[in-house]
Parts: sequence; C-alpha cells; structure tokens
Amino acid sequence: MDVESACPAGNNGDEMCTMELSTSGADDIRMNSRMPTGNLATPNHLPFDNLEYPSHLDGQLELFPHWHFPAKLAGGMSIVVFVYTLLRDIIYPYMTENKNVFYKIPILVMNKVLPVVAIILLALVYLPGILAAIFQLYFGTKYRRFPQWLARWMLARKQLGLLSFFYAVLHAFFSLCYPMRRSYRYKLLNWAYQQVKENKENAWIEDDVWRMEIYVSLGILGLALLSVLAATSVPSVKNSLNWREFQCIQSKMGYCALLLCTLHALVYAWRKWVELKYFIWYTPPTFIIAVFLPVIVLLCKSIFLFPCLAKRLGRIRRGWEWKSKYKMDPALSTNAMEDKSTTKGLMHAVGDQQ
Repeated sequence: MDVESACPAGNNGDEMCTMELSTSGADDIRMNSRMPTGNLATPNHLPFDNLEYPSHLDGQLELFPHWHFPAKLAGGMSIVVFVYTLLRDIIYPYMTENKNVFYKIPILVMNKVLPVVAIILLALVYLPGILAAIFQLYFGTKYRRFPQWLARWMLARKQLGLLSFFYAVLHAFFSLCYPMRRSYRYKLLNWAYQQVKENKENAWIEDDVWRMEIYVSLGILGLALLSVLAATSVPSVKNSLNWREFQCIQSKMGYCALLLCTLHALVYAWRKWVELKYFIWYTPPTFIIAVFLPVIVLLCKSIFLFPCLAKRLGRIRRGWEWKSKYKMDPALSTNAMEDKSTTKGLMHAVGDQQ
C-alpha cells in the first residue's frame, strides 16, 4: 500500500480532486474544481515570453520560495554534523594524544558530513507519508484536513529529495578523490613498509575485502536509483508519465533507494557497532546517527504492508469511512466547510441583487 499518496488537504472524492504529490515532494497541486483560479496570475507566475519585462516587478518576485525551509534545514543539519564530526575526529585526538590531524577537515570530515545529511534528508522525504497514513487510520477517513505543518512538510518533499540527491552526488565525488590525496599516498607507503618490517607476504583480510565490496556496490545502486528519482522531478519528464507510472517510480523506487542507502551505511559500519573505541567521549559514531531515522521509516513502511492495515488504508483512500469521530463532528469535514462557504456566498449574492 502506498503511504505517500495521501493529499495534504481534505477533498470530496477522487472525481473532485486530482492532487499530485510525489514522494520526493511535488510542488504541483492540480485540483479540478476546488482550487481557486485567482492565484494563477500571481507575481510568482508571470507569463512573459520576451527576455525583458518591467523592472518594477522585480520586487514582487520571490527568490525560490519553496526552497527556503529545505535549504535552511539542510544547511543547519550540515553545520551540526560537521561540528559533531570535528569534535570526534579532530579535536579528540589533538587533546588526548596531541595528534595534529587537521588535514582531514577538507576531505575526510566533509565526506562524513555529506552522507549523513543525505540519508537523513531522504528519510524526511518519506516520513510525512507515514504520518499521513497514521492520521488517516486514526480518524478513519480521508476527508479530514491534515495539520498545517504536515501539509507544508508534504509539499516540501520534492526539494528535500533533490537536496538529498545533491549531497549523495557530492559524497560520491569526495569518495573518488580519496586515492588522489597526498596523505593517502604517504599512508600507503607506510603500510607497505610496516608489512615488510613485519615480514608479511600477504596482508589480505577477508572481512575487510567483503565489507568494502558490498558497501560500495550498494552505494552505487542507491545513487543510481536516486538519479532516476531526480530525473522524474524534471517537469518535461514528469509530464510524460501518467499518474501510475509516476507514483511507481517515486514511491516504490524511492523506498528501494532508501533501503539500499541504509544497507550501504550498515555494511560500512560492519562490526563497529559493538567496538567501544568508536564511542568517543561516550558519543555514538556518525553512522549510528545516520541510520536511526531511515530504519524507523523503513520499519513503519513494513508495518503498513501488512494486509490488515494495507486493506483498511486502501479503503479509506477510496472514500470509505470508519467509526466516525468524523461523522459525529461535521465541523471537521471538508464538505461542511465548503458548504458553509458556498451558502455564505449565495446569501451575499442574493443580498446584492436585492
């Protein structure tokens, strides 16, 4: 059962509302009969074909209005994770062992920040769909309006998904730069010297070999799926797909991408979960922080796949109502709200005619 297809606002049935919300956060909401058409000529959507337009309109145009919150969230998370990694990997060795490893900041520290932020942002793309499903199951109807914060969160999923893809691509590029670093070459020479000094003919470690082969493969597959998801966010590509195709790519492939990225982080950790030397200053390693939210999202998605919940959720989204708190309190209904507004409009029209 798709958890991500819930609309962020109440509607009167599938024939009255055609709302498109991708799992990566669609910015388009197409409503056939309920959306007012007066907003189509807002300053943010000015129809102009020429390269020039009146300069006095510059002040009325907002700069990436849908990106404000996602960009601030990604930037704030990046700063927090950077400071956390800096304290653990740079400051701690300097204070305890007097080791100067500040050279790790440009590449190694940054490459620990990027995947953590990327996978958390990807989990935040799918978490509001889980919350929306819980909301609908609790109230037993799809006609009750979502809270405003949840509706806004769902509308920001596209931007969160694209930022996650951006961080993942940067992580891949930073990882490819590892062998190019001068410090890596020096360490490689030191490892070879130590092997000769210890008279070792073969330094092969089976566990490390399998670990790296598996987590690199999972990372490549996860990035490939994220690339497909990002491509379908392009308007020309999105408009060439029907709703079922778009939903399949954004939801099914999206959860597969989240699963692959989570497995990528788990395999990278390997046996480090139980080794106390990685818990510096009694703080968990960054990979534990990275997989915490994705694991919760995947577990919740697995629970919603159980037939008892999937069938009920499907029926609710097809218009069936259960219990109903909703029926007992018609003021919460979208129908009631719209009927009241229609009645008021008719009364004002009659009054004006008289």
